Amino acid sequence: MMVAVTKPLPQTEERLMSGPACPTAPAAVAPQSFLNCLGYILTPQVWKQAQQAAGRRRALRWQRQPLILVLLVMTWCAGDSLPERFETARAFYVACHQRRRRPGKTFAGFEKALGKMPLRVLRAVAGAVRQRLAAVFAERFRVDGWIPLGCDGSRLACSRSAELEQRLGVRAKKRRRRKKKIGPAGRPGPKPELGPGLPENPKKPKAGPDAPQIWVTAVVHLGLGLLWSWRLGKGTASERVHLRQLVATLPRGALLVADAGYVGYALLNALQAAGLCFLIRLTSRAPLYVPDKSALKHYCEGLVYYWPQKVQKHDLPPIPVRLLRIRGDQTDVWLITNVLEEHRLPRKTAGKFYRWRWRNEGLFRTYKRTLGKVKLMSRTVAQVHREAEGSLLATQLLLDQGALGLKTSAKAPTGTGLPSARKVLVEIRAEIRNVTGMYLGPRQRQSYLERLTQARWPDRRQGSPKVRRRWPGRRDHKPPGRPTILKMGTILKDKMAKTLTMAQGQNC
Repeated sequence: MMVAVTKPLPQTEERLMSGPACPTAPAAVAPQSFLNCLGYILTPQVWKQAQQAAGRRRALRWQRQPLILVLLVMTWCAGDSLPERFETARAFYVACHQRRRRPGKTFAGFEKALGKMPLRVLRAVAGAVRQRLAAVFAERFRVDGWIPLGCDGSRLACSRSAELEQRLGVRAKKRRRRKKKIGPAGRPGPKPELGPGLPENPKKPKAGPDAPQIWVTAVVHLGLGLLWSWRLGKGTASERVHLRQLVATLPRGALLVADAGYVGYALLNALQAAGLCFLIRLTSRAPLYVPDKSALKHYCEGLVYYWPQKVQKHDLPPIPVRLLRIRGDQTDVWLITNVLEEHRLPRKTAGKFYRWRWRNEGLFRTYKRTLGKVKLMSRTVAQVHREAEGSLLATQLLLDQGALGLKTSAKAPTGTGLPSARKVLVEIRAEIRNVTGMYLGPRQRQSYLERLTQARWPDRRQGSPKVRRRWPGRRDHKPPGRPTILKMGTILKDKMAKTLTMAQGQNC
């Protein structure tokens, strides 16, 4: 069932309202089953946004809703290849939608339909899901008067196809330098002995080119551990540029927490101009100025000015920030924030938010290790971007369902007892297996032998080379030469006759 038509998603996403100003209120009754939890987030309003972003198109075998749902379920399924995950995801969709039109059967057709779907459809679904999350978790969205959001980036490896290497670029591998072994007297240890026939200074093999990569910059809600928004780019992309592009997706009242890689005058000035508050760690290279000289030995916090020398040459004004010193067991952490009032952001609260920033690293661990996305499997640029967008959306829904299962109370503060992504994934896979086995009829089971007859190796003659393209860093195969045929002399003839006679005697 569809709902009333809503306004189309704008090109620049509107800033979400804070706290009780959210447009819709969460449902009174919480969902119980997996399908109800999935429909609790992917409401008809979300699909309407995707329909408006795609526009009109002719009728195809793969409609938008089954195409996106199968793409999401493929991320949750277990399998060594994309076709294997596709079979499980399609069977799950057919089992859940018995009365709807069946989608295509082949993985090749699914890839073609997915390549024709614009990326703005997946981004529209992600934007609608963000609005839905702001309404569902409205009570737990704020922590100590702020919406803490962490930002960080990571690289994802891709397949070594010719198109990806040409479009995404290839970087040279960095060779790690081995540290010299130190002897007991503080001198370098003895050199390892070389085997016979080896040169004294063997040349180290050159490091080959690295695989094509894409860069993903993700924003995470630190209180709930939810993925909020993300941005994709080449492996050489700048995470600061990505953050400036993600400013439109951040809600009002957000406090952006980041590490020292996001310190820059242009970025801090853009965040301050957009009305966002930030809490960023500093390094020793950050130029800070104070009007009066102060001793930093017992320094805890105070007003300073961030003013690099390049900015001074262009006659640009400094950025007033508050410097915070968070003492730790091993080292002290220096933070800057544009929240100049101490009562709005106490030093204890700032230290807690920065400790939560590691949940952003936990998100990438969940995405890469738990969901198996260390390396993307697609081999074209269009499929790689759609696989990354769909898998990140599936990760967002996975964490959302884990947050729905948390028992909230007034005594339990937000940010404690976050759900385990691995355990949530195990429960989702169990539901996929149970639903698929429950609703598929005997007709699907009786077609097993018929499908086995089609599982044959193609009977054709190999005419093309087995190696499709040259592998970087691999030596060319040298085929063995022709055998050497020699003529036997008199001595060898007599010896052959003698040995054959002895062998015949032993066999008897």
